[in-house]
Amino acid sequence: MTYRAAIVGTGGIAASHIAALRGRSDVTAAAAIDVADDRVHEFARNWEIPRTFTSLTDALASEDIDVIHLCTPPATHLPLAREALAGGVHVLLEKPPALSLAEHHELISAVDSSTATASVIFQHRFGSGATALRQLASTGKLGKPTVTTCDTQWYRDDAYYAVPWHGTWAAEGGGPTMGHGIHQFDLMLSVLGRWEQVSSMTARRTRPVETEDISAAVVRFASGALATVVNSVVSPRQESRLRFDFEFATIELVHLYGYDDSAWTFTPAPGHEELAETWGDLLTGRPSGHAAQFDDYYRALAAGRVPEVSARNALHTLEFAAAIYASAAQNRAVSCTELTSSSAVWRSMNPGRTARAAASA
Repeated sequence: MTYRAAIVGTGGIAASHIAALRGRSDVTAAAAIDVADDRVHEFARNWEIPRTFTSLTDALASEDIDVIHLCTPPATHLPLAREALAGGVHVLLEKPPALSLAEHHELISAVDSSTATASVIFQHRFGSGATALRQLASTGKLGKPTVTTCDTQWYRDDAYYAVPWHGTWAAEGGGPTMGHGIHQFDLMLSVLGRWEQVSSMTARRTRPVETEDISAAVVRFASGALATVVNSVVSPRQESRLRFDFEFATIELVHLYGYDDSAWTFTPAPGHEELAETWGDLLTGRPSGHAAQFDDYYRALAAGRVPEVSARNALHTLEFAAAIYASAAQNRAVSCTELTSSSAVWRSMNPGRTARAAASA
């Protein structure tokens, strides 16, 4: 089957989607959609997309579309996803999938009521290094996970925040915790599994934003492992770094916005040198990125199975972001079991905003 895809939103990240679709025999880019007529026409012309629309409603009424790639600002994700899912159209959403836990649960409900699926772009899970690490860890050969560091130290200047929706609670849902570091800690969570408790702080140091520009957290996992997590957009020397310490090996990843096998370093503990050879045998050369995730995504659709990063699966990662905000706001450790509909961060990652809204109602 050849899937007919539509790109919804033609900002910067849309180019990553359409570039990753080029050359696939199982997908054709049938339409581009954007509220800005001049921008959508330019995008379609540059990428040789045959049809353009300024609303998803018009596109769904006029075109036979199987999948929408949702590349719009986060505040639009839920209403656009619901519209597509109601029509039986699959949805592939950029991160963050929703502004809040309440919205994400609405997304899951929309999927449950549809014949279609919703999946979230967490492309760092799909490089061969991450796949090899999960596979090797699952065998128990690495021993117990002990401590992990997960740092996203990026730099975004004031010009970046001149885009009206950047750095706002209402449109972006949060700062680097939601929009930048989420890639790294999603990869961390895919390796270490269920987290139990988060203690964190957030700060706004130099950027003209409503949200934080830094967050830092200490995490305890169900396994007993501990982790530190830093998310920053005020770091002039940019780097993304993950270090996983297990009983019998240390595995490190250093990159910026994507990685290949050369970005990983494997250091066995004394007496476990054979693990390095096993690690090398598991690497396949596949870099991280949208193309790697699309391989899994479209194979899943063809096989009739739910893609790996389903809306329900992605909830674990969004809950982690919510716990960072809740802990920072309440100045205490937050457990995963607290993130129910009575949580301060259920309807907004900014608990103060939620409280003010309730007071004025």
